[in-house]
Formats: sequence, structure tokens, C-alpha cells
Amino acid sequence: MQSVGIYEAKTRFSALIEAVEQGEEVRITRHGKEVVRMLPVRRKPVITDEQIARELQQIQALQQTVRTPDTMNSVVNLRQTGRSQA
Repeated sequence: MQSVGIYEAKTRFSALIEAVEQGEEVRITRHGKEVVRMLPVRRKPVITDEQIARELQQIQALQQTVRTPDTMNSVVNLRQTGRSQA
């Protein structure tokens, strides 16, 4: 991690950008207080395709347990029973 003042950052901006591109963090200060933090952009995805596929499978499995045809039929039957008694 580098920490540089604003004046130095202005004069070495290209070199600082290159350092950030190589993965280094650069902090720019004004009167000794940090005002800017330059970080490299993540180039790799945070979540992989395999993780996405696994999560989707888990969601689909959960949906099947929550909403089965029998459950929906029993809800309809309960509604009809409740309405006919009223």
C-alpha cells in the first residue's frame, strides 16, 4: 500500500495507476488525512458459474417441496370448505 499527498499524486498519476493495475492499493492524502483510496478493479467474478448452477438447483428443489400440486389442491379444498360453511 502506498500513501501519497495530492501534489505527489498529480505529478506521478500514471505511475500510481500502473501500481493499482498491478494490484496495489494507493491512498491519496490531504494534510495527512486520507481523501482517496484507489483499488484495483476485480477482474474475476465474485461467484463462479458452478456456484450459480448449484444455487439454482437448490432453489428449484425448495420450490418443489413448497409448491406441490397436492398442496395447491388442499388449499383450494380448504377455501371451498370454509366458504360452504359460512
